[in-house]
Amino acid sequence: MAKSKRKFNLNFKLFSSDLAVDLGTSNVLIYVENRGVVVREPSVVAMDKNTGKIIQVGADARNMLGRTPGNVVAMHPLKDGVISDHEMTVKMLQILFRKAVKNSIFNPKPRVVICVPSGVTEVEERSVINAAIEAGARRVYLIEEPLAAALGANLPISDANGHMVVDIGGGTTDVAVLSLNSVANSSSVEVAGDAFDEAIARYIRRKYGVVIGQVTAENIKTTIGCVYPRPEDIYMTVMGRDSKTGLPRTLNVFSSEIYEVLRRPARQIADEVLHVLEETSPELVGDISRNGITLTGGGCQIWGMDLLLTERTDIPCTIADDPDSCVVYGCGKSLTWINHMQEGPINLARKRFMNRE
Repeated sequence: MAKSKRKFNLNFKLFSSDLAVDLGTSNVLIYVENRGVVVREPSVVAMDKNTGKIIQVGADARNMLGRTPGNVVAMHPLKDGVISDHEMTVKMLQILFRKAVKNSIFNPKPRVVICVPSGVTEVEERSVINAAIEAGARRVYLIEEPLAAALGANLPISDANGHMVVDIGGGTTDVAVLSLNSVANSSSVEVAGDAFDEAIARYIRRKYGVVIGQVTAENIKTTIGCVYPRPEDIYMTVMGRDSKTGLPRTLNVFSSEIYEVLRRPARQIADEVLHVLEETSPELVGDISRNGITLTGGGCQIWGMDLLLTERTDIPCTIADDPDSCVVYGCGKSLTWINHMQEGPINLARKRFMNRE
């Protein structure tokens, strides 16, 4: 009987595909076991408000931001690293899951490992699990984002040696100290890529009286944005809407201006790194000073982020290879021990409270 049960489980495994999901505020990446990253889409949904029908998901929906007619809304269903619109998240995941694997009698619902920020609450954990189940997952397992980022960056965290990861995503920045394949100390702050975009849009409107959209603000950030003084001042031509006349208006924006805008939120991230170091044991801090700090996530690619953190902490900071994908690759590595993972909530908030006691 036991032999036949093992044979059934083996056959079930042959037909089933396990998924690793980086469910980010800005992008959703899905890793399929033995196939790699098969889905890389912006986490944007375009919906017809009259019918409730999903029109587009991903890059096509992102192109609609700020360009939709009255009956269509393009939106991010996640905010600050957690689900803000449950129904839209479910519909988005349904489409992306179908894109990753095709369900049939011979290809059952997948098991899914999903990354969550370090600052997530138990209610938010359950919201992620329920959304994935409703979207078509058979079982759902959670993993802390900085742990996945460290695995994806190929850091040797299995031994008793401290490493620090700073994962700057779209909605949150996760800072964690890792050792012995677990998180020794962590923190999460809601200052990341989206906060930079919002700061740029506010500045352009206040300084020039020009209204720009989220996509334009992000283009400014990636093209000329910096959080540390550049060797030379560069500029970018930006088009927006004059807030007084409503007419199109073009202006040149310089990197020195954007540096002044982004300096404050970038320092908040640096302050959070210093806070985590202060609460970490001296032995682990000594390890980190030798090993350096590894930066992951799309937000770490803003010019000068590694230089700023190196200056503030006096610890060498390096940007990981392919920082955008570190989290999903690390999550994909966890699929090898999915049978030993805890299903359901992992109670990160309770663990943080117990660590403070």
